[in-house]
Amino acid sequence: MFRKLILSSAILASSLFGGDINVAVAANVSYAIDDLKKEFNKLYPNTNVKVTLGSSGKLTAQIKNGAPYDLFMAANMKYPETLFNEDYAVTRPLVYAQGSLAYLSSQKQDFSKGIALITQENIKKIAIANPKTAPYGKASVEAMKNAKVYESVEKKLVFAESISQTVTYALTATDIGFIAKSSLYSPQMSKFKQGVNWYSVDSKLYTPINQGIVILKKAQSNSEAAAFYSFILSKKAKKIFEDFGYLIP
Repeated sequence: MFRKLILSSAILASSLFGGDINVAVAANVSYAIDDLKKEFNKLYPNTNVKVTLGSSGKLTAQIKNGAPYDLFMAANMKYPETLFNEDYAVTRPLVYAQGSLAYLSSQKQDFSKGIALITQENIKKIAIANPKTAPYGKASVEAMKNAKVYESVEKKLVFAESISQTVTYALTATDIGFIAKSSLYSPQMSKFKQGVNWYSVDSKLYTPINQGIVILKKAQSNSEAAAFYSFILSKKAKKIFEDFGYLIP
C-alpha cells in the first residue's frame, strides 16, 4: 500500500515546482550517479539532486546524527535495514542493484592465477576498502578467506576509507586492489584493460552485494524524493546500472 502511495507521489511530483533533494550515496555509485541524475532530470527538470558520497557506515552515522538527507543509496542492505528498524527511514530497503568485485593494478598482471595472484612475492601491498564500514571491503575479506589466502596476505593489506579511495590506492600506493567493478566504467579508467590491468573476482567467493535504497524520515512527505526513489527502481535506472558493471537481481 505504502509503495503505491510513493508511486502516486512520484507522478504528482512532475507537476510541482522544483526544489532540492539531498541524497546520501555509497561511494561505489559515484561513477554512475551523474548518468542517473541526467536521466532523472529528463523527467523532472526542475528538481536539483544534491549528492553526498561516502562509505555506507559513515553515511549511516551521519544520518543518525541528524544529517539532512532525504534518501540513502547504500552499498549493502545492512545499513538501510538498521535505519528502517530504528525509525530513521520510512520505507523498507529495496535492492536497486548488485555490486561485484574486481582486481585492479596499474601494472600488467597474470590474472589466470585467479585470487592466488595476490599471494605472489611481487604483490607486496593490496588495497581494500575498510571492511568495518565498507561492504565492498567486507566482501573482499570474505573472498580471500573463502579462497584460503587471507592469512598469508593479511599483512599486505592497506585499508582505504571508501571504495573510491581504494581505486586510488590500487593505482598509486599498492600493487593491486580489490575494487567495485563499477569503478572501471568511468571514462578516466578506460586506459586500464581487462585481462591486463583488471579482472573480475570470482563471484562464488563472496556473498552477492545487494545494494539498498530507503527514503529517510525527513522526506516522508517530499514528493520529489519519492519521484527519485521510484526512478532508481525503474527500468531506465536499471539499464544505467548494468552499463556501469552492476548486476540486476
